[in-house]
Amino acid sequence: MREFDYLSRCKKLLTPRIVQMLNSIHENKGRQDLYIETHADALSSLKEIALIQSTDASNRIEGIYTSDQRLRAIVKDKIAPRNRNESEIAGYRDVLTLIHESHDHIPLSSSVITQLHRDLYQYTGSNYGGKFKITDNVIEEEDKQGNRIIRFSPVSSFETPLAIDMIIQSYTDALKREEINPLLLITLFILDFLCIHPFSDGNGRMSRLLFLLLLYKAGYIGGKYISVEKIIEKTKETYYEVLYESSQSWYEGLNNDTPFVEYSLGIIISVYRELASRADLVTSTTITKQNRIRRILKEHLGEITKRALMDMNPDISETTIEDVLSGLVKEGFIKKIGGGRYTSYVYNHEDQ
Repeated sequence: MREFDYLSRCKKLLTPRIVQMLNSIHENKGRQDLYIETHADALSSLKEIALIQSTDASNRIEGIYTSDQRLRAIVKDKIAPRNRNESEIAGYRDVLTLIHESHDHIPLSSSVITQLHRDLYQYTGSNYGGKFKITDNVIEEEDKQGNRIIRFSPVSSFETPLAIDMIIQSYTDALKREEINPLLLITLFILDFLCIHPFSDGNGRMSRLLFLLLLYKAGYIGGKYISVEKIIEKTKETYYEVLYESSQSWYEGLNNDTPFVEYSLGIIISVYRELASRADLVTSTTITKQNRIRRILKEHLGEITKRALMDMNPDISETTIEDVLSGLVKEGFIKKIGGGRYTSYVYNHEDQ
């Protein structure tokens, strides 16, 4: 079993680029903490949107999904799940809600991790929820010819309980000493959790839930308002690439932590930047609803759907959004792409 010395690993990570990223997060966090405290009520709509998007995105990364309509109803606990996918979505909703509401009272321990995993599978009838793997597993990928290739071999089932206890102890000890930025400790903990791969299923979703839990406990609560999981889903190819890079020679303690740490810090930076933009729009008392939609469309890179605009602006009716979109298309401000349920819109840079 490899050793887990987070203090020495963190010190190796203090490159100019990572230090710059940490400073950026610190600056943004300071501004947003004040913003959140001042506009808590106005930002409540963002929390509801983030809960829906996070539940959807984290499950979609693993190929688990349902219709948009049923997803929203399940997250709002208005309907019961009717199949395996929806049961897993409902379980994620419950664990995510618990973390959002009670993170300060959830300790980091092996028993808590297994309890959260149990709750993740509470609606599925599975007998492995809440239990560490009892057989060895491997992380595979399929090449272009359809051949299965072993991408990574995690620790054995026999070593798993001890490995989880070791990373928890190392993380806790390092955090108490207050010598290292907690963000570095959090990202290293999540990387090690993924490399241990302690469960027979649900490791990716559990890693994202634990990422949020540790961020919230450290005071970084931007993920309550902007979905961390959604940003990861949008960049999942990069996510898998950096995880692969940082997991090579992990078992021997010779791996390179930097790619995964830089990626994770980039996700946090994206959360706070988007929060600044969204919070400004939601709390503004001078911008009209129509101009708010216009500004979102102008600043959004790539295509955006009506559904996405509705999610971002729950205080604006669907009819109003439809009218604004129709008017902006006629004006030439945006272009309409596709039709029916696949309709999307994009800012018309050429005519502006």
